[in-house]
Amino acid sequence: MNNPENNRKARRAAEARGEMTEQRFMELADTFIDVANRHNKNVKATDLHMIMLYAASRYNAHVCKNVLDVDEQETFVSEMLKAYQEMLRNHLADPSV
Repeated sequence: MNNPENNRKARRAAEARGEMTEQRFMELADTFIDVANRHNKNVKATDLHMIMLYAASRYNAHVCKNVLDVDEQETFVSEMLKAYQEMLRNHLADPSV
């Protein structure tokens, strides 16, 4: 049987080791969504979604060039495009969005 306490301990241990857990991933993603929602009081959603996309692409370029030191940047671009398409399609299929 799946023990929630064991799951909680495993998650905390993983986070203590600096590993990204699914729960932490979702919490961090929610912080960016919260920022967008706060700005949406004064900025149109149609502008915000492009601002967030620009910011994500800028940060991903930084990671590609300075953190991962990727030689084949076009491969990286293709991987990011595929990841974004999958995420977007999953969210569009989500009735709670």
